[in-house]
Amino acid sequence: MENYIKSIREKIGHKPLILVYAGGIVVNEKNEILLQKRSDFKAWGLPGGALEFGETAEEACIREYFEETGLKVSVVSLLGISTNQIQNYPNGDIGQSVVIGFVLKSDNINLLNSNNSETLALKFFKKENLPTIFNKQHLNFITKYFSGEYPFYN
Repeated sequence: MENYIKSIREKIGHKPLILVYAGGIVVNEKNEILLQKRSDFKAWGLPGGALEFGETAEEACIREYFEETGLKVSVVSLLGISTNQIQNYPNGDIGQSVVIGFVLKSDNINLLNSNNSETLALKFFKKENLPTIFNKQHLNFITKYFSGEYPFYN
């Protein structure tokens, strides 16, 4: 089923919904992480997105990363699972975000392509120079990565 969330939202509107997402962290040779400036929040976060019906978290992560960054990635390890975020979206939707995060690698991180309606910009950031992250859940994934405290769950 294509665009699973859209099909559900057509039936329930903006009512609260539990949503499952997958994403991850790619680092460059300077140990900087790739962040995406999102078009919905006009703020920075990790690339990734919602699972489509029948898709695994790994498949969704790989697909979403390519759609949002142009990068072909592969999963190195589990970063963590986070279930403690209630997100209010700018369009009025409300969702509890279940996020499965991975440590990823890409053979060619120089080919970033943000030709996507969900992505305003892509940039690598050092741990000491992070921009404001759009929600605490993404910030937690970033913090756990840099501290080496993974895999984790909360």
